[in-house]
Amino acid sequence: MADNKTSAGRKSGMNVDTKLVRELAELLNETGLTEIEVEDDDRKIRVARGGVVAAAAPAPVAAPAAAPAAAPAAAAPAAEESAPADHANALKSPMVGTAYLAPEPGADDFISVGDSVKEGDTLLIVEAMKVMNPITADKSGTIKAILVENAQPVEFDQPLVVIG
Repeated sequence: MADNKTSAGRKSGMNVDTKLVRELAELLNETGLTEIEVEDDDRKIRVARGGVVAAAAPAPVAAPAAAPAAAPAAAAPAAEESAPADHANALKSPMVGTAYLAPEPGADDFISVGDSVKEGDTLLIVEAMKVMNPITADKSGTIKAILVENAQPVEFDQPLVVIG
C-alpha cells in the first residue's frame, strides 16, 4: 500500500488524503456507523470499523457477482436439519442483507463448525446497501452450526450461527 503522505501535484500512483481519512474515521465514531464511503471523479475512499480500511481506488468498481438464487434455496433445508429448538439461542441477523462467510472471495471462512470463538470474534459479514457489517460472537463457545450459506440473502432476525 502507498505511504500515508499526501502528494498534491502528483498525477500517477495513489494519492491518499490522510486528513480526509481521519475526518471520515471521526465521523464513524460520532455516528456509530460501521463503514462510510465517499467518491469523487477519480477515486473512492471507504473507511470501516474492525480493522478493515480500503483506501483510494478507481471509481468504477465492478459489483461482486450475484450468487445463483437456486443454490442457497437448495442448500437451506440441509443447513436446517437440526431441530428448531437447537436454533432458539442462535445468533440472529440484525438486518436484511447478504451473508458472507469469508472476508473476501477466495479467502478462508471466518469460522467452521467445531471452532472455538471468543465474544467479539467476527463470525461472518452481512452486506446491506453496499456496507459490510461484521457479525460478531455475542458469547464465547464452540460453533455448533452455521445456518447460512455463503452469499445467501438473509432476513432480519434470521438465525445465522449457533454457539454452544
